[in-house]
Amino acid sequence: MQLRKLAFSLGLVFMSSASLAAVTLTGSSLTQDQAWSVANGEEVKIDSKAMKHLTDSFNLVNEAARQGAEIYGLTVGVGLNKDHHLFDAKGELTEEAKQASTEFNRNILRSHSVGFGPALNPKLVRLSMVIRLNTLLTGRAGVQPYVAELYAAFLNKGITPVVPARGSIGDADITLASHIGATMMGEWKVIVDGKELPAAEALKNAQIRPLVPQGKDGLGILSNNSIGMALTMNAVKTLRQVVKVTPTVFGLTLEGMNGNVAPFLVQSVSSHPLPGLQEAAQDFRAALKGSYLWDKNSKRNLQDPLSFRTTVYTYSEALKSLKELDELIDVQINSSDDNPGVILNASPEDSESSQVAQYFVEGNGLKGAIIPSANFEPLPIAIAAQKSAIALGHLAHNCMQRTIRLDEDRFSGLPRYLTAKTNQNGHNFGATEDTMVSIYAENVDLANPVSLDGAPVEGNIEDSASNLPRVAERLNRSAENMLALYSMELLHAAQAVDLRKEQQEVKLAPATQKLYDAYRSKVPFVEKDRIFSGNLADGIELLSNY
Repeated sequence: MQLRKLAFSLGLVFMSSASLAAVTLTGSSLTQDQAWSVANGEEVKIDSKAMKHLTDSFNLVNEAARQGAEIYGLTVGVGLNKDHHLFDAKGELTEEAKQASTEFNRNILRSHSVGFGPALNPKLVRLSMVIRLNTLLTGRAGVQPYVAELYAAFLNKGITPVVPARGSIGDADITLASHIGATMMGEWKVIVDGKELPAAEALKNAQIRPLVPQGKDGLGILSNNSIGMALTMNAVKTLRQVVKVTPTVFGLTLEGMNGNVAPFLVQSVSSHPLPGLQEAAQDFRAALKGSYLWDKNSKRNLQDPLSFRTTVYTYSEALKSLKELDELIDVQINSSDDNPGVILNASPEDSESSQVAQYFVEGNGLKGAIIPSANFEPLPIAIAAQKSAIALGHLAHNCMQRTIRLDEDRFSGLPRYLTAKTNQNGHNFGATEDTMVSIYAENVDLANPVSLDGAPVEGNIEDSASNLPRVAERLNRSAENMLALYSMELLHAAQAVDLRKEQQEVKLAPATQKLYDAYRSKVPFVEKDRIFSGNLADGIELLSNY
């Protein structure tokens, strides 16, 4: 693995025995873990059957053009009159047709390269490229095989296009992904071994022949949602970590509070069998297995504040939203979002009608259909991501309120602001509440849906948008904020546990004890007022990697 990483950092194709661990793309079986491994430098290979499928799809496009079908970028939109003969007697494109198609494709890649702002993290650009390479292998883009080969070559040789982060409205990232196509033509800029280079120089150094785009190449490269999906997968990665640590963080806080386990008992949640609630409750019971909270205590409240009691519900919704996003991502990265879609051996439904029959093509040993679609629409993913942001808003609310309740002696039975005896003249945790409220307020803002924000463009024909990249970036910030809030909660929970131990015997659950020990190895008990910013950063680092 280290040798492979070194090869990637040097921009080399690593073909030794380590290549046996390469990710082979089929167009239908890419996992999120595999996509991330390629983003991190793993080699990628193209399955031979998938490449044949892509090649047949490309040939079907040419066959349709020979039969007079309108093919964007080949028979229409290229400046050739409809009465021109595009193919010679041998069935090959004429030089005039090739030149016109190439000029058209170059121009759409150039003119759509209007992203702005800071460049995307190269790792996310690589993630978007492996996603797009895999979806190309469905064969439904109709691009020439060399386009797929270029994606693989760029990934394997560590050539990463510079892609601006802003400018997409989310119904295909046409203003961002176009930069990838520009670099394939030897234009624009790339990153190699951490350094920015002109694309032409990088291709020459790597002995890669620049793309001469034709037919549907330009559209296939720029009209897809791979960048929005890379951003979504990045947000889901952070969200997954939030969901992972939630039961243990909550459990430690409940132990600090000497709280009641009643809200997530089997008997409680089975009385209200909402989807996902029993699984969430099971996670909480597992996190607190072996805790002193299962032993009767005369000082324990019959009912805790709502922020404690309802966390099983807020966690359940976060857990459900994560599962929904995972399912949608797995479909999206293994299917086509191309318009029009090139469908080999298309099923015959409704083809008896003349409207549908016009899309079908048969000849030269191939058959299929080229059908206009709305498959560029990622709205289901944008809506699911927004649901996750709403769930995180509620998690943030409960986290903030739980922590503030710990600070109140009338609820916790502990000194106000969890102040140690050695800090009687100090302020202790009073001001930490301000930071939590500030972070929470940001998550409330980030929970507002932005997929509804849009305006008609491109002559009013493109009058719908999902804003998926923006949605994904907001979800990621919301999830990062949750880790910051949990870090602040840990500061309080660990202090509460230590103060509770001064009053009574406290046995933590093994799961919460492990988190407590890890936290205390970085952040000591607060005996006197100190600067807490470093403690907040330490907690975030711990939770991000826990």
